[in-house]
Amino acid sequence: MQAKLAADAIPLPHKRNSWIRTIQKYKVMYALLFPALVYFAVFKYIPMAGIIIAFKNYNLALGLWDSPWVGLKNFKDFINGVYFWDIMRNTIIISLYKLLFGFSAPIVLALLLNEVYTQWFKKIVQTITYLPHFLSWVIVYGLMVALLAPGDGLFNMILKENGVGPISFLTEPAWGRLLIILSEIWKDIGWGAILYLAALAGIDPSLYEAARIDGASKGRQIWHVTLPGIRGVIILMLILKLSHILDAGFDQIFMFANSFNQEKIDIIDTWVYREGLERLKIGLATAVGLFKAVIGFILVLAANKLAKKFDGQIW
Repeated sequence: MQAKLAADAIPLPHKRNSWIRTIQKYKVMYALLFPALVYFAVFKYIPMAGIIIAFKNYNLALGLWDSPWVGLKNFKDFINGVYFWDIMRNTIIISLYKLLFGFSAPIVLALLLNEVYTQWFKKIVQTITYLPHFLSWVIVYGLMVALLAPGDGLFNMILKENGVGPISFLTEPAWGRLLIILSEIWKDIGWGAILYLAALAGIDPSLYEAARIDGASKGRQIWHVTLPGIRGVIILMLILKLSHILDAGFDQIFMFANSFNQEKIDIIDTWVYREGLERLKIGLATAVGLFKAVIGFILVLAANKLAKKFDGQIW
């Protein structure tokens, strides 16, 4: 027994060189993978050294290493700040609304398009719905101004014709969150449906035939065949969405926010923009970014745990 253990403890040459032979065997694949590894190393992992700014009173003149160390002061200043609960509440509410309605809308569209058998009509609808994804939020906001402006906006002109006074959709706080959610759905519903349509195409048609033979209605087929067939994709996309639960959409909010509706739609990212770039509190802005990253990481682990518990799959 001792001789066997001693033999196992001696590293064999073929074990030491196995990884070299593996690289030689799959050298073409590793060569294709190499640019992606370099990209993530240069633009994702090396910049993580900047996390140290979150624990310093960063000064541009002193630089990264010579700026004074302040420990957790930046985190305490953020949590104890006057606007902390307001921006956290706005961020969570807007993110949950987007998760609830924006996440489900592409699934519903994909299910509807999957039931369309007229191919030319299906392609037209797909094209119309995913084209807005390629528009910037600057253009989308310009369209909103053309439609909702209180003076000459199309909707307000229709309201005036019907004897209803103009409504300041873009400035009244009560309309802020609703416009954010609706514009998000309109912009990304078609693009998000593409992935689910691809998953729907992989479902075995014999499953639908068996369901019809058993007397299942169209609704039953969707519930017992279609949705289970794309369940894995739905769970994966949900996990990815949860990782960005505190990213309520900086570009969109930055365009829609103004001094009138800011109290309802001001989020963490817009607050960080003002503190970090306008007031040059770079250490505080970095601390908030690290705070968001930790929360997102915890949510991903929790969602992955739940996915494995209820679905039995590991992502």
